[in-house]
Amino acid sequence: LMSRISVRKKRIGMTLLYVHVPFCVKKCDYCAFYSEALKIQKSSPENYLQGLETEVKLRQQDAPQGVSSLFIGGGTPTALSVEELSTLLGLINTNFKFEECAERTVEGNPGTLTLAKLNSLVASGINRFSLGVQSFNDGLLSRIGRIHNSADIRESIRLIREAGLTNLNLDLMFGLPGQSLKDWERTIEEALSYIPEHLSVYGLMLEEGTPLYLKYNVQQSAGLGRHNTPILLPDDDLQAEMYFWAVERLKQRGYIHYETSNFCLPGYECKHNLGYWQGEDYLGLGPAAVSCLNDTRFTNVESISEYLLMLAEGKRPIDMNLYESLTEREMIAERVILGLRLAEGVNLETFKADFGVNLTDIYSDVLERYLSEGVLLIQDGYLRLNKKFIFVANSVLQDFV
Repeated sequence: LMSRISVRKKRIGMTLLYVHVPFCVKKCDYCAFYSEALKIQKSSPENYLQGLETEVKLRQQDAPQGVSSLFIGGGTPTALSVEELSTLLGLINTNFKFEECAERTVEGNPGTLTLAKLNSLVASGINRFSLGVQSFNDGLLSRIGRIHNSADIRESIRLIREAGLTNLNLDLMFGLPGQSLKDWERTIEEALSYIPEHLSVYGLMLEEGTPLYLKYNVQQSAGLGRHNTPILLPDDDLQAEMYFWAVERLKQRGYIHYETSNFCLPGYECKHNLGYWQGEDYLGLGPAAVSCLNDTRFTNVESISEYLLMLAEGKRPIDMNLYESLTEREMIAERVILGLRLAEGVNLETFKADFGVNLTDIYSDVLERYLSEGVLLIQDGYLRLNKKFIFVANSVLQDFV
């Protein structure tokens, strides 16, 4: 059956735009995203912005219909100065056409925000801000290598609101070393006290090669932490309790659980991320940024210096080891796997329109099993994951690869 699937029908439309700012004040101990600490990196933000301008000129044609949403991430974009942020936004606004009322997000961390920076962002069209809170517990923040404390978070939220931003996301993290359920409940409650329009709730992932991964493995092998006290990660049962407690509490406060890790007040879903999950094309600019255009996915080189060198030579700064033309099978699997992260699930009618075949025909055996067990549901024209099974979702989704 897979061999008989028609070529996916392309929806002619606008493109998601992501810009990667590869600088931080200090790299967090759990972070596996590409970034360099400002004080020790060899290339300055000025060099980066010159390179970005060159890449923008090379890739304007990759968004021929314009941009539907913008997300500036990193790294820590707000580690840049007011002038550097203004230059960056000027490059984007001058060279890309935006959909009217497009969502435009910048992410940043407490300890790097000033009212002048935020006012500059708003003046440049930014209408959504994503703040990396993680926790309101100072001890836990220190343990995972964050540069800020809870007082910095509170001041950052005040400044964001003072600048007039009315679409605020707070990133929160559970499963931190030594975190208790009470710690997590206090963080959720304080976050809710600010009435953010959006909340992202993530479990800590120990990424291989990160300082926290190395520290944790050393401590576990020794059986001891600071002052001979074991420092343990919450076990799976406690992490599940943390997650489902947050789901229920946020529901009580009127937040819609629209994606596995994301919650919003009505009408404040992150349009940019929804585009990823629904299979829209996206263009990534900057070192390590990922693009997926016309069923081809490619990633820029993960080095500021190499990025600048390739651009200086008139080349697109693509890592050819990470260049792939997606097969029909891969596109279908990704659509299902990403779609099942959404509360609404995979739209079966849209799937058929895009791929020319019924999803239920392609995965009949897998669906028969999981539908009969109640793990998956078909409701109102959507294939959905039963939320009770979120913590075993990865093993379920593997069967769609």
